[in-house]
Amino acid sequence: MIGSLRYGTAVVLILLKSLFLATHATEDGIFTNHLLVQLHEGAHDEAHQLATEHGFHSARKVKNVLDQEGFGRQKRGYRSIDEIYIKMTDPLFSKQWYLINTGQADGTPGLDLNVAEAWGLGYTGRGITIAIMDDGIDYLHPDLASNYNAEASFDFSSNDPYPYPRYTDDWFNSHGTRCAGEVSAAANNNICGVGVAYNSKVAGIRMLDQPFMTDIIEASSISHMPQVIDIYSASWGPTDDGKTVDGPRELTLQAMADGVNKGRGGKGSIYVWASGDGGSYDDCNCDGYASSMWTISINSAINDGRTALYDESCSSTLASTFSNGRKRNPEAGVATTDLYGNCTLRHSGTSAAAPEAAGVFALALEANPNLTWRDMQHLSVLTSKRNQLHDEVHQWRRNGVGLEFNHLFGYGVLDAGGMVKMAKEWKTVPERFHCMAGSLQDVHKIQSGDKLILTISTDSCQGKDNFVRYLEHVQAVVTVNGSRRGDLNINMTSPMGTKSILLSCRPRDDDAKVGFDKWPFMTTHTWGEDPRGTWVLEVGFQGDEPQKGALKEWTLMLHGTQSAPYIDQIVRDYQSKLAMSKKEELEEELDEAVERSLKSLLSKN
Repeated sequence: MIGSLRYGTAVVLILLKSLFLATHATEDGIFTNHLLVQLHEGAHDEAHQLATEHGFHSARKVKNVLDQEGFGRQKRGYRSIDEIYIKMTDPLFSKQWYLINTGQADGTPGLDLNVAEAWGLGYTGRGITIAIMDDGIDYLHPDLASNYNAEASFDFSSNDPYPYPRYTDDWFNSHGTRCAGEVSAAANNNICGVGVAYNSKVAGIRMLDQPFMTDIIEASSISHMPQVIDIYSASWGPTDDGKTVDGPRELTLQAMADGVNKGRGGKGSIYVWASGDGGSYDDCNCDGYASSMWTISINSAINDGRTALYDESCSSTLASTFSNGRKRNPEAGVATTDLYGNCTLRHSGTSAAAPEAAGVFALALEANPNLTWRDMQHLSVLTSKRNQLHDEVHQWRRNGVGLEFNHLFGYGVLDAGGMVKMAKEWKTVPERFHCMAGSLQDVHKIQSGDKLILTISTDSCQGKDNFVRYLEHVQAVVTVNGSRRGDLNINMTSPMGTKSILLSCRPRDDDAKVGFDKWPFMTTHTWGEDPRGTWVLEVGFQGDEPQKGALKEWTLMLHGTQSAPYIDQIVRDYQSKLAMSKKEELEEELDEAVERSLKSLLSKN
């Protein structure tokens, strides 16, 4: 038995004879020797007898039998050993530009997580446990050992309580250890660097190091000890090849739902996800983990404020932290712990970004342990800063209530100081409601050169118990296919005029068969808006070759609250700023007119 996952009175169980043997392939996929066995209530003795008869070690009450299909999951930001490993013998704090950026490694001064302010207020992550779901943690590392939470750790790849990384010659399994150091590396011990939340506890959940992922390993990992673990950090997902559309399976979805509803005593487990490393060839809305409402999807910026070349864009990204620089400066990477007591300056990718965010959230939780999973998302939206982030393609825009966002960076870079100050005084957000705003089920043809434009007008369930007045997440559940899926482009515009790019082109995606089947494209860009009115969906093809396809369903799901007083204040502030900027524009125009008149007079004289 690798582990179990509890849902009420039923227990989901993995039965395993040998992890690396007995996988079998069919035309429909790869199946592992993991079995999910479910029996009816009251069958405890029979379950143990069945397990014993077939050579298994243990069994619990469950209801039926399902062969576990194997599927791929990929670490994000991995580079070859020649690129990433450099042994350090001196403390790395001065090189951790993402903590305090003074211009190290050709960076931009001030472009950092503003942890100094949070630390100065006394918040260091004390009392908070962050789980790194990855390929293991070197918990013997002298910079991690004092902050390691053994009780909350487990190895779901080997079925034991010791999630130590499996040795490989190229140190491939250094991923989790590097992520752990970013969060919880101890301070002032003359070893490597300092974690964002350097007094927090870190737990290791080893779950990536087996030939294939299974639904039950993911579900067991995501639901491991949810009353002890506060934050789960995941720097992995479906393959970032620009042609994969994949996400959590049934058990993992249920585990996530249980986590946000029941974890942390009902306040909700906080899931932090790396948005993806597929670059401009991919779109993170095709990753069902990063685009989930239950996760906080984090993208990355480099040390001069630009997007990293591997960053994916999508409307579900909430905020950003930092990864390595574009230049070949050996100190432009993320400095952190490495395997076997070593240190590195070369951690990179959105893999590096997600743990930094988990560390910032740990500081906020210390400031206010009563924060719910939704509170953390609201705080991320309200306190993240544009700072000096910029991209040549995706410009900064404001949504209908004045919140500034970017299609790559979300609402900006996390600000630890701003977040802990707001968290300290934060009042839990109102109850969340869900409204199906409308659904179009007719077949609509799409062809190159012509955009399909559809509308749904909604009162957002006004007059009903589930009325949504202030938006959090919006989902467009779409069924669509085309002669080339990668050429599809989908945009959605809210009644307040905010345009979300739900799907950008993916030039490596040649799919002509599967398309998107009830795929929940998600946007956070309409946060705080009033959803009542007409929503517009635009679907078309972009590319050199003519394509055709059909949209068979668009269902609009609205998620949010009936009251959110701070939004009203934001709107008032925004309107005031607009009025002031218009006044300043008029004054500037007047000054320019006076200057032109003076120049004209001088030229005549």
